[in-house]
Amino acid sequence: MKTLLKQLAFGLATAFVLPAVLGYRFGALFVGADRAFPGWSQAFSLIPGLTGEYLRRAFYRLTLAHCGDGACLTFGTIFSHSTASVGRNVYVGANCSLGGVTIEDDVLIASNVSIMNGSEQHGIERLDIPIRDQPGVFRDVTIGAGSWIGERSVISANIGKGCVIGAGSVVTRPIPDYAIAVGVPAKVVRFRTDDQRDVCRSPSPALRAPSPPGERGRNHCR
Repeated sequence: MKTLLKQLAFGLATAFVLPAVLGYRFGALFVGADRAFPGWSQAFSLIPGLTGEYLRRAFYRLTLAHCGDGACLTFGTIFSHSTASVGRNVYVGANCSLGGVTIEDDVLIASNVSIMNGSEQHGIERLDIPIRDQPGVFRDVTIGAGSWIGERSVISANIGKGCVIGAGSVVTRPIPDYAIAVGVPAKVVRFRTDDQRDVCRSPSPALRAPSPPGERGRNHCR
């Protein structure tokens, strides 16, 4: 019965958001998706409670690149690009700012987190023209399945699967699978896998955590 009620509620939410979806599609024909989409995302972010969660998921199922079953996007959270992808059973806390990023299944994101498409979105090389007029680079950023990102973190690089990012951390470099990283900039302090626990704390290079597969030769404890 509970599953049936949820399906019914989602069906009603989908019917309710259809005019908004059509409005977004119509606007995108004239100003492009990049300009038309953020306003609708901002509007839906302001609907509180469970109603808002259902309406946001319904809207994003029809507008994002992907929005999986069971995704929960809470109050105040906005997407800046419709190219974003949200996996199954993802939870995003309040007041998050998300770019055109890929969030894989079962990711937990606390409140007030910013995930952006790299840290080079504005060029700074030239001094004769404003920074806003210089071309930048939008990088694909992925949050790996099952990762947990703490409160008020800023993410501008890939996060591997099963990672834990401490509250207030700033991730500027890729984080390998199952790592626990904290700080500004974020550094790996240990791995969640049994054979690597606490080895990053050792002063001896011989006892430091081995690099995960595909990352040989890199020291993630620095």
